[in-house]
Amino acid sequence: MKKFLTLFILAAMILSLTTAEAKKYGDNYTLEKVLVFSRHNIRSPHADRAAPLTPHKWFKWTSPSRELSLRGGVLETELGQYFRKYLIDEGFMPENYVPAKDEFLFYANSYQRTIATAQYFSSGMLPIANVEVVRKYKLGTFDPVFDMKLTFVNEKFLAAAEKEVNEYLNVKNVRDMEKRFAEGLDLLEKVLDFKNSPYARENGLTTLRNGDTKLILEVGKEPTFGGTIRAAHIANDALIMQYYEEPTDTAAAFGKKLSDKQWRQIGELNSYFIGIAGLPAISAVEAHPLLECMSSELANDNRRFTFLCGHDTNIIGLLGALRVENYSLPGVIDTKTPIGVKVVIEKWRGADGEVYAALNMVYPDTAQIRSLTPMTLENPPRVYRLSLKGLRANADGLYLFSDVQKRFAEAVAAYDEYTDERQAA
Repeated sequence: MKKFLTLFILAAMILSLTTAEAKKYGDNYTLEKVLVFSRHNIRSPHADRAAPLTPHKWFKWTSPSRELSLRGGVLETELGQYFRKYLIDEGFMPENYVPAKDEFLFYANSYQRTIATAQYFSSGMLPIANVEVVRKYKLGTFDPVFDMKLTFVNEKFLAAAEKEVNEYLNVKNVRDMEKRFAEGLDLLEKVLDFKNSPYARENGLTTLRNGDTKLILEVGKEPTFGGTIRAAHIANDALIMQYYEEPTDTAAAFGKKLSDKQWRQIGELNSYFIGIAGLPAISAVEAHPLLECMSSELANDNRRFTFLCGHDTNIIGLLGALRVENYSLPGVIDTKTPIGVKVVIEKWRGADGEVYAALNMVYPDTAQIRSLTPMTLENPPRVYRLSLKGLRANADGLYLFSDVQKRFAEAVAAYDEYTDERQAA
């Protein structure tokens, strides 16, 4: 009996230690508020546009074009379950919690993949709450909060944006982008067997580097690159989605064996295709409605938890506008906005009486995506701490909450630097 009692006490001590270690900051802080901006989980690509770019057969997608896949739904439910366990462990909410009206908000862009992602996440996090996901527009219509199309263009904006894009790409002219990324584009061509594709034959092409790259900055359009390189972007996007769906790297590359470095090159191409959304001038204009929305949510004392679901360019624009230090996420090939990634802003009250903010990116790595292993406190998703330029964090990596709110206010105000009603279109 004495031996049994000793073992029982020892087990209790170990359990207590494990629980204490699971808490992010121990007893020094209390979690008061959580704001999550999530990219949707795995979706099918634009199948009609991707199909002609290779003679090979793409993965047999489990959803219609551009909609959340079956694997994406499972993964997002797992992420919701992880957040449930994490928030319970931090004392933020009890098990099987049902929030009061307006205490929690789940709000998504009005597309199937974003609405479904928010619904799956909410089911994992609040399994008996029967959460309603807010969408404000007809299905298939962009909500202005999540829309990255330009609402105006003037001379001051164009001059700043074009200069920033060239500096970002490290080129004198955007047409040189093809030379700058020649190695990655050549790799993409080989994986696709592009020269033998229907698209190449119909357009008389042998390469994706056709010398016709241009920067598109027009009212009503999302800043992007035009020309043949647009086809490269579509194919690259589809290949990354296939990478997440297939069980092995070889299957994902149509039977070809790529090194880890080569897969990162594929991921890096995607980062550069969408990375212009995070440049100062472009992010100030594109991300303005989202910044206003998130700033309002941070200031809403009645809201304890907010989940917003949008797209990879939303995240790039958000982090660019907030002047987040450059980062590279480990464990994935798309090191900027991997599938299902979440920007998480937490409000913590310290034992010293101050109110702090934590900024992290939370995401499943490739092994977790492919294995569908449940994500728990013992097997968590990846958590990467973000740093804000010009702000100093404390010893625990936390910023003053008021400083983060001020950074949002500055990002919102940056829009006015480029607005000129006399030239606005």
